[in-house]
Amino acid sequence: MDGPGQSGWAGAGSQGGAGAEAWWRVRPAQFLSFGLVGVVAALFHYGTLIGLVEVAKLGPVPASAAGFIVGGLVSYWLNYHWTFRSRRSHRGALPTFFLVAFAGLGLNTLLMAALTGWVGLQYVLAQVLTTGALLFWHLLANRRWTFS
Repeated sequence: MDGPGQSGWAGAGSQGGAGAEAWWRVRPAQFLSFGLVGVVAALFHYGTLIGLVEVAKLGPVPASAAGFIVGGLVSYWLNYHWTFRSRRSHRGALPTFFLVAFAGLGLNTLLMAALTGWVGLQYVLAQVLTTGALLFWHLLANRRWTFS
């Protein structure tokens, strides 16, 4: 892991040169940190999803969207402070995070609709597959644009 105050990856926003790291290359420690944050965020996402479906009797697609938003806010906070140790102001990082998250929400919703509606999978299994598919989108997009 990087030391305090470092951005979480070398070469953030650089144009190359000695010591610059390609934005799409992820060190194992950063991937592990991102994964652990993802587990915590997923607990919030799935807790919201299941609670809204089972208790509030909301459909799985809108419940998944609500869970995505809750998990996303947890993810932002933990990734900002721990995974990427961003120095970027929240004023700059948060709008970019919301753009990345909004694109991810669209992908999440499309995948959930396809997997529960067209394929006929049970909603929790569909969400597990959707979460796995979106892991790399969120890691690379946030690393490249949100926290650099």
